[in-house]
Amino acid sequence: MPANLTPDYKRAEQAYRAAEDDRERLSCLKEMLRTIPKHKGTEHLQGDLKSRIRQLTEELAGPKKGAARTGPVHTVRPEGAAQIALLGPPNSGKSSLHAKLTGSRAAVAPYPHTTHEPMPGMLAYEDIHFQLIDLPPITADYIDSWLVNALQPAHAALLVVDVSDPACTDQIDALLARLDEKRISLVAEWPSDVQPSAAPQNEGDDEVADPFRIPLPALLVVNKIDAGYDPADLDVLRELTGVDFPSVAVSAQTGEGLDRIAAFLFRGLAIARVYTKAPGKPPEMDRPFTVRCGATVQDVARLVHKEIAASLKYARAWGEGVFDGQQVGPEHPVADRDVVELHMR
Repeated sequence: MPANLTPDYKRAEQAYRAAEDDRERLSCLKEMLRTIPKHKGTEHLQGDLKSRIRQLTEELAGPKKGAARTGPVHTVRPEGAAQIALLGPPNSGKSSLHAKLTGSRAAVAPYPHTTHEPMPGMLAYEDIHFQLIDLPPITADYIDSWLVNALQPAHAALLVVDVSDPACTDQIDALLARLDEKRISLVAEWPSDVQPSAAPQNEGDDEVADPFRIPLPALLVVNKIDAGYDPADLDVLRELTGVDFPSVAVSAQTGEGLDRIAAFLFRGLAIARVYTKAPGKPPEMDRPFTVRCGATVQDVARLVHKEIAASLKYARAWGEGVFDGQQVGPEHPVADRDVVELHMR
């Protein structure tokens, strides 16, 4: 039976995917449930929506009266230009990589499962930072139940592997299968690969997309190349597992290749740095706001302050596609290194 999803439902689903915190997601879920057509073709999705609404409501309510919170928090609030999850099998060198890139005190040991909880750290790139979250390893036998919540706010993933390990191909197959069971997909396509004019896919009324599947652009990080790296091993891994993620070869031990990771994330996530200035004053070039390429002046205003965004009248812009100080409207698209001067009503 055709789903005949309404435009209101599709807008709510899009907002859900873009939401940055659980309260915003809960509001979007309720709107999705309100606007979804009620018929047999959407019964399964209606059940998923109701279940997720109950779960989020309970999580946001916190412990019952008189009870104390137990256990650690497994969701890390995004900071910096983007949140990046580090995933991998045991002993792939994931925690060593995290410590080297961010200066964190992630537990590093020559035995598996030294990481038990999300470990955040900040990776610097020019005048911005990426937030890297080290997560426990995933095996054929075990995946932490809270991993879905931990990955909900992530914008991308680094899949860390040791291709010299004979068990590597089986480990990657198992990792991808366990993630799929949790409705998490690692994908080869990054935001920079998507053409702005490209027509959206799979939006026919006969097909109901899964709004709870988390698609994460993935970079394959081939670690431990200092221990003897043969590019043929990577070719074999791709052939046997079918993974087609872009890749970078590095050594967490020597630092070789590590500078390529942040540069790739910046390009792959299509990040634009936008600087603001007050009238008559120089721009604050050490404090950029980060958006995705194609974002607008209005999007930047929302990052500055919600009241500014609500009363934004126009902006003066310096940068790509404009002459210095040109007056532009709220819907004017911004590019990397643009400067904007926001004017309210």
